[in-house]
Amino acid sequence: MISSIPKWVGNLFEGALRPNMKVIETSYIRRRIKLVRFQGDIAKMDFQIGYANVIRVSETELRNYTVALCDTKNGILDFLFHIHGNGVGSEYIDTLEVNDEVYISPPRGKRLFSPEIKQQLFFGDETSIGIACSALPVLKKNKHQYHFFFELGDENRDVPQLLEIDNVTVFSKKETFRNELWVRDLSIFQTPDWKQASFVLTGNVKSVQTFRKVLKDKTIGKIRAQGYWLEGKKGL
Repeated sequence: MISSIPKWVGNLFEGALRPNMKVIETSYIRRRIKLVRFQGDIAKMDFQIGYANVIRVSETELRNYTVALCDTKNGILDFLFHIHGNGVGSEYIDTLEVNDEVYISPPRGKRLFSPEIKQQLFFGDETSIGIACSALPVLKKNKHQYHFFFELGDENRDVPQLLEIDNVTVFSKKETFRNELWVRDLSIFQTPDWKQASFVLTGNVKSVQTFRKVLKDKTIGKIRAQGYWLEGKKGL
């Protein structure tokens, strides 16, 4: 999906990209983790765990975000945004207030979730908390064996607990998932139960690539990967 469009193209398609959702609630889980609840007509949208919605964040910029909660009956969408302050999307989301109107596209993307596999491990960072929230009710309902690995900034270490995400291991970004030797020593690789698991890797591209390489080298499980951002890369 393109992340930016010329202003004249945006103006040309203004009708198609007109606001279709209204902000009805906002709160900060932590200063840099913002929950925004939208309401609108989502009856025809096909939501799958890991799919992304495009949000128009300026006249010329579009950004992809994953839904944390979808209530089709009441037309409710919850998103958990990482307010990192390093881009137009983050800056725009930080300004959103109740009654603001926003364009949000139908969801699309990779199917990251393999429900037929009993063991499920989800990996990511602050940008991946939304997908964890969307997956958790399904994992519980289907009685999956599941675990979440998060690499988080120190100020966000308690966010999974605040959101009542269980079976979580939080790692410091200093530890780090970009170090292949360090990843190879993770306890998960010493546990036979996880050799046929589904691994869903999201978040920072470099961390995802390193974790994926180790998993492939060890021929462990089924891997689904989707990088959400990369240092120096605009609008990934």
